[in-house]
Amino acid sequence: MHSLLSNPSLAISALEDVPVLLFPSLFLEAYAQGLTEVLKAMVQAWPFPCLPLGDLTESPELETLKAALDGLDLLVAKKDRPSRWKLHVLDLRSAYPNIWKRGYPHMMRVSCPDILPEEPTARPGSEKPEEQQPLMIVADLTIKDGPQDAFQAYLLGWARKRKARVQLCCRQLQILSPSTHQIQKALRAVRPDSIRELVVNSFWHRETMKRFAPSLSRMKNLELLDFSKMSAHVYTSRSRNFWYSRKYAAHLGQLQRLQELRLHDVFFLRGQLPAILRSQTPLKTLSLTACPLKEADLRFLSQCPCTRRLKHLRLRSLLMADFSPEPLRALLEHVAGTLETLALEDCAITDGQLSAILPALGRCSQLRFLSFYGNRISMATLHSLLSHTASLGRLSQGLYPAPLESFLPPDWCLGHIHPEAFAQVRARLAQAWRDSGTTQKLQICTDFCHRRHKGQFYSLGSDGYWVVMHEALPALSALPV
Repeated sequence: MHSLLSNPSLAISALEDVPVLLFPSLFLEAYAQGLTEVLKAMVQAWPFPCLPLGDLTESPELETLKAALDGLDLLVAKKDRPSRWKLHVLDLRSAYPNIWKRGYPHMMRVSCPDILPEEPTARPGSEKPEEQQPLMIVADLTIKDGPQDAFQAYLLGWARKRKARVQLCCRQLQILSPSTHQIQKALRAVRPDSIRELVVNSFWHRETMKRFAPSLSRMKNLELLDFSKMSAHVYTSRSRNFWYSRKYAAHLGQLQRLQELRLHDVFFLRGQLPAILRSQTPLKTLSLTACPLKEADLRFLSQCPCTRRLKHLRLRSLLMADFSPEPLRALLEHVAGTLETLALEDCAITDGQLSAILPALGRCSQLRFLSFYGNRISMATLHSLLSHTASLGRLSQGLYPAPLESFLPPDWCLGHIHPEAFAQVRARLAQAWRDSGTTQKLQICTDFCHRRHKGQFYSLGSDGYWVVMHEALPALSALPV
């Protein structure tokens, strides 16, 4: 290989005769030496279905990308392709750890990623010849404010000009910018039905959402939608808010393959859950945070077929003090055999509401993590909650609020813990926990800030002593399962 690469022209002319088992090592060596012309030729002669360029290094260089794309250009332009040509996918993700170190045997087993839907069975005689099948580039993309990543900008510009011959597929798309121009530029280059995971985390205005919504409904294979920061205060007219809510809900309702739905601080949820969750595909994860919600929405969740197999449920910062506990109780009963993580946080849940759902909660046999902080309940109700969860054999961690007895009037409404009162509460809780014989991790949350994702927790150690910690609030994706 060293002898061959010492003469790049000779190396290029000899590629047809290079043994297939040497191709990965030869490509790696050509990359290390910066031989872009050799890399360009090797892309055209690549003898495997997939070229995992994204695993070549932590951040592939722009010149390497240009060489690979130039090679694809020459490949699709050829009428007679190399005799052993098999390349269908250029994968720019880090999807195959250590694949280049493992070499030929592992490279041979890498198949094309399952990123596009199966095409309908073609009629006999209507199949496209192999050379007419479009090549596919797979990449995860992030749209953000400020200067764009040079690697990604070049890729998007290249793909937009060649959409008829090469398809740019994106499994994970993150939108962290409100720029309509940047979003539209990216979406014009990407095949929308290839997107499986979409994260939107930016303060969007009406015009941004208006232009984006039709594109969202074309993401037919979307499995995860994480949408944040679209508050009602951005929209001044209440009547217009209602109109936009119905319009956006209609687009979301066309996503028939959703398995994970996470909505944070979006105004268009109120009264629209039936229009959004029309899919028959069972949801695995549902997270609703700081969204306007009606009791009817919660009742719909308890009756909706797509929520019957939930594994992860989070309701956070929702005003539920005036809600009937019946919809939540019914929902917990339906998911008792599948629910693994449950977070009912900062929802103003009262003693009476919690007492009503405790029997259903006690039947959630698969529950591994429970978070109930931010709700104002009494010591007696907290004791009842702990006694119900102590019998859950799979539950490994519980995060609970400091009971009302931890405060002295009128400080309880301000959230100011009274040191002496809280010391007595901790002593009683520690004794109750020892008497229960459980091994679950017990934490009491005394303060939290969702904006900074931080909280103050008292954790009960195995030695019976409490340890105070300041740490990040648990994210749904990081909860133990």
